[in-house]
Amino acid sequence: MTPEKLQSIAFKWFEAFNNHNLEQLVSLYDNEAEHFSPKLKIRQPETQGLVTGKEALRIWWQDAFDRLPSLHYKVTSLTANADRVFMEYIRTVDGEEDMLVAEVLVVNENKIIASRVYHG
Repeated sequence: MTPEKLQSIAFKWFEAFNNHNLEQLVSLYDNEAEHFSPKLKIRQPETQGLVTGKEALRIWWQDAFDRLPSLHYKVTSLTANADRVFMEYIRTVDGEEDMLVAEVLVVNENKIIASRVYHG
């Protein structure tokens, strides 16, 4: 895939996430996609920070959208190569300090097959 195509998937991801459109967000992922997040590790320690499959992703993000109705990501940088997008964004939530986040989306055949979140 071209870097431009991968970036367009990332922009669709941000649009779905910021609109809290769960079905649109999950539709960007492969059925067996893996997602790793330090927040997931804290909130669901039994996962060790890793969930697999669309249903697990749906449950994770629905919980986040329900708990944090003002959750929003502001893109600061996108860099893509042949199979992944490196995203940097600012996580904002009313009443919380803004957080700088980096995330990698690994894409195969127009679907996200893995995502990994990094933050301090």
